Amino acid sequence: MPPDLSTPEARATAILKAIRAVPAGQVAGYGEIARRAGLPGRARLVAQVLRKHGAPDLPWHRILRSDGTIAFEEGSRGWREQSQRLRAEGVRVVKGRVVGQKAAASVDEQIWGIG
Repeated sequence: MPPDLSTPEARATAILKAIRAVPAGQVAGYGEIARRAGLPGRARLVAQVLRKHGAPDLPWHRILRSDGTIAFEEGSRGWREQSQRLRAEGVRVVKGRVVGQKAAASVDEQIWGIG
């Protein structure tokens, strides 16, 4: 039986669990995290949860836009911190974009080869 995701708290818990499951040195897109949490199509909800739940142990820096770029404004404090954290895990980041690996494919990319 799938988990009950009918409350905002349950949805946030599922999203946070999916974020915590991304291994060090790897990345995932907001949409992929939503899919893994059982909430396909809810990438914006993932971003909202990340903004509200700043737990120190949360590996938020591993979550990117689907095109592999950092969502913070280029040069901002958040952008610099995310770049640094990813590099510390061995992820290659050039001008705010992860190089050498891609944020996990969206459902459209997986099924139709588009994205």
